[in-house]
Amino acid sequence: MACILCVASLFLSLTKFSIGQREVKIQEGPLYRAEGYPISISCNVTGHRGPSTQDFQWSIYLPSAPTKEVQIISTKDDAGFSYAVYAQRVKNKEIYIERLQGDSVLLHISKLQMKDAGEYECHTPNTDGKYFGSYSAKTNLTVIPDTLSATMPSQTLSKKEGEPLELTCETTRTTAQHTHLSLTWYLMQEGGGSQATEIVSLSKDFVLTPGSSYADRFVARDIRLDKLGATSFRLSIGKLQPSDQGQVFCEATEWIQDPDETWTLITRKQTDQTVLRIQPAARDFEVSITADSSPDEGKPLELVCLVVGRDGDPQLQGTWFLNGKEIAQTDAGGVLGLKREYRDRASQGQLQVSKLSAQTFSLKLFSVGPEDVGTYSCEVAEVARTQTGSWQVLQRKQSPGYQVQLREPAARSVTVSAKQQAAWEGETLTLLCKAAGDASALSVSWWLTPQDQTTPVFVAGMGQDGTVQLGDFSPGPAHHGNRRLEKVDWATFRLEIASAMVTDSGTYECRVSERPQNQAKGLQSTQKISVTVKSLKSSLRVNLMSRQPQVMLAHTFDLSCIVRADYSDLKLPISVTWQFQPAGSGAFQRLIQISHNGTVEWGDVLSQIHRKTKVSQSFFRSQLQIHDAAMEETGVYRCKVEVYDRGSVCTSGPARVSATSNLLMITVTFPESKLSVNSSSQVQELSISSSTQIECAILSRSAGNLPLSIIWYFSPVSANASYLKILETDQTHVVKYGDEFQTPRSKQKFYSEKVSQDLFLLNILSVEDSDQGHYHCAVEEWLLSTNGTWQKLGRKTSGLTELKLKPTGSQVHVSKVSWTGNATENGEAGFLCSLDGSGSTASLYSVTWYWGRGTATAAAAANATATTTAAAGSQMLVHLQYDGLLQYGREGSRRLQHCYRSSPTDFVLKLHQVEMEDAGMYWCRVTEWQQHGHPGKWINQASGESQRMALRVLRSEPMFFSRICSSGPLLYFLIVCPFIMLLLLSTSFLCLYRKARKLSQLSLSAKKEKALWVGMRKTSLQKEAGEEGGGY
Repeated sequence: MACILCVASLFLSLTKFSIGQREVKIQEGPLYRAEGYPISISCNVTGHRGPSTQDFQWSIYLPSAPTKEVQIISTKDDAGFSYAVYAQRVKNKEIYIERLQGDSVLLHISKLQMKDAGEYECHTPNTDGKYFGSYSAKTNLTVIPDTLSATMPSQTLSKKEGEPLELTCETTRTTAQHTHLSLTWYLMQEGGGSQATEIVSLSKDFVLTPGSSYADRFVARDIRLDKLGATSFRLSIGKLQPSDQGQVFCEATEWIQDPDETWTLITRKQTDQTVLRIQPAARDFEVSITADSSPDEGKPLELVCLVVGRDGDPQLQGTWFLNGKEIAQTDAGGVLGLKREYRDRASQGQLQVSKLSAQTFSLKLFSVGPEDVGTYSCEVAEVARTQTGSWQVLQRKQSPGYQVQLREPAARSVTVSAKQQAAWEGETLTLLCKAAGDASALSVSWWLTPQDQTTPVFVAGMGQDGTVQLGDFSPGPAHHGNRRLEKVDWATFRLEIASAMVTDSGTYECRVSERPQNQAKGLQSTQKISVTVKSLKSSLRVNLMSRQPQVMLAHTFDLSCIVRADYSDLKLPISVTWQFQPAGSGAFQRLIQISHNGTVEWGDVLSQIHRKTKVSQSFFRSQLQIHDAAMEETGVYRCKVEVYDRGSVCTSGPARVSATSNLLMITVTFPESKLSVNSSSQVQELSISSSTQIECAILSRSAGNLPLSIIWYFSPVSANASYLKILETDQTHVVKYGDEFQTPRSKQKFYSEKVSQDLFLLNILSVEDSDQGHYHCAVEEWLLSTNGTWQKLGRKTSGLTELKLKPTGSQVHVSKVSWTGNATENGEAGFLCSLDGSGSTASLYSVTWYWGRGTATAAAAANATATTTAAAGSQMLVHLQYDGLLQYGREGSRRLQHCYRSSPTDFVLKLHQVEMEDAGMYWCRVTEWQQHGHPGKWINQASGESQRMALRVLRSEPMFFSRICSSGPLLYFLIVCPFIMLLLLSTSFLCLYRKARKLSQLSLSAKKEKALWVGMRKTSLQKEAGEEGGGY
């Protein structure tokens, strides 16, 4: 029994292995379809269990909301499956599902709209009993505008049977993607219903195929389809037939190749119709004569009377006339009748009349003389034999008169031929001039009448002695040396013009001269031929395209510079210069140049691009395949093509022509990040001084195992501000700590650990009261570009981990006494922070002072709500550690702030030189520290905050001078008053001076009068004394 169980178990195991897992496959994308046209997307499921008929559900993710699923249609009979935006179209059968098999369907959209672009998902509900495999698949659809047009003028043409016909169809398209075009000409015959007959078509693979009704005429080259340029297609019918009557139109179809390498029709356009009326040829016949109208005397002359336009095998008789007189007649039975004067010549072998065929009559004169000159005509009569055996004339037609004149002695005939009458610029023109007749000494000269001119210019000439002379009509000595005239034989002369230019186009004339013996006047024969030298530039077209105008970072994209020219068979050497305009720049710079002699030169615009670019080039295409796309490669690209002469590979000649392609924008985008991080939250409650670990688990990553950076954040319980960065392990495994965790103690306390590719830990040693709060990690994916720069692809944040400490019994009670104070500007202010009680003798205390903006009212409100967290925008002023060390929050505040312990339970903050900006709210936070373990380590036990203390700063009393400067009237008085006083003093001094001078003058005059009186008195006394002395 045990063996049976083992065998059964083994059989069940083998059965499990033999059953494949479910797999859903959808048509590979991206798919490009035109607006207004249908699309069908296939989807099938394999490896399923359950019923053979599986259900399918179709949804779309729009570019505007790439993560939002919009349900479209389901094979289930579920009327509510389709969202409102698609429900009406599903109801109208514009969107429907076609089931190919039980496990295979097609999604049909009969008329695409631009909003139908997006990512389509095919989903199959589970019927397996368990989930094993994939149940959905996605593909991208891009809806592009319909830019195809096909035009032909609407017209009505009346033609005769046998006439030629040419119709031209113009097509244009501006599709950015790489597409092919097919074109078909159709004939809609009258009375043929709506079914059009295919005339000839050009497939998307450039294969010409005639319609079944026109196969024989196509082989006989009576039907042609020619491509005149990039957009023109010409239908040519050599000889119209009555069956060609009807409406002719052209249909253009645009095709695109899907990723599965199948070509799909995306647009189709028809031109207006050309109504074609064919007049059948009449069954009547016409008669004409052909012959040499100017024969030489003594030379033979044959006149042929030809009947045209008569089908079948009619009975015809022909009659020849000269100047209206009958010469001979050949009846329907071939019996010849000659007039009397011509019978002798016929018997002598000088004349022959015959019937070459049923509809061809011949009159041959073996030696033409002056008597044979005149007007010849031929009359043909259609006859039928009567019952009596005679010929009855049914209809009679006469040819036009044909004039025959004897040719006067003339110069010999000359034939001119060209190797090719239409040559391309740079090719060699070869012209041959051949004279007929007997050998003789000839001279030749070549003349050219340029296009749009009437005067011929001399090109080259050769005398009878072989002397060659070249003309000077072409500019430049180099072109002068490109002409060569040779004598092939006595009658043939060859003119070669190497590296022809457009100016060499025109009509060439060969003049052959000779002087026959015994003639004073020479003879000259001429012949002309038209030659066209086509410009290389007129046919050169350059088109730049790419299959990936938008490429993801680090992916590969290609640029194709396609050269189109009608002279591609010449295999002329070309050089291609790729140019690049970076995004945001206004100038193009050289990316790479592939010269016509094979050398490759790289530019300086993208220094690393030559290491990752594959270059391939032929005459028709130059292609760049750029691997590992970088962001700096976003910009506008174009290519410039220069065409050289075939011999310029060994020389350094300039380019003949050049052309520049269209502009192509390449955008490098970031790939979509698949990063996902565990976002669940958790709480850890620990004992003080214990250690813990916080997990950062990655659920999914982008393909390629891209480098990650792990950033750990912390938000303390006592702060509601933004999170603080603890440390970061960047994508290069360099560890950087945040600004608040730069101390050696913090770096020893916190460190990160990588457990596996998808699990990272933050280790926290010796947990303290200040470590309580919320922790989380941020994970970033990075991509290294080829130029060495890092690009961030995505960032995800984990859930919060709250860290709590188990109660220790320790509590810090800070005094909650409210305080509001005033301080004078430039004065001092002091704040006191006290503990309620004496505190523990085994504890030490540290204090931190904070400042925040606010008023006394705000402080009262904060105290009333028992706020314990720091206000937004608060600043740490100073921190007094438990060991007495001071740390200042702002640089330069050491001399303006003083923090000290006035007693074991009292802490004081002093502000010196108070300023107006110091007004606000002040508070303190006291933290208790106790020693744990051996050796002793101080651990944060508990903390508490004080009430908000509001400080108002009053302006100081103004000084004397400041009062003066602040009072306008007083300042005005102090400036004007001294000026007035000075003016009054000056006036007073001037008055006093005048009075003093007047007084001094009066005093002087008085002194003079007194002196005069004294002098007179002395004189009188002396006289009196003299008189008395004389008396003695």
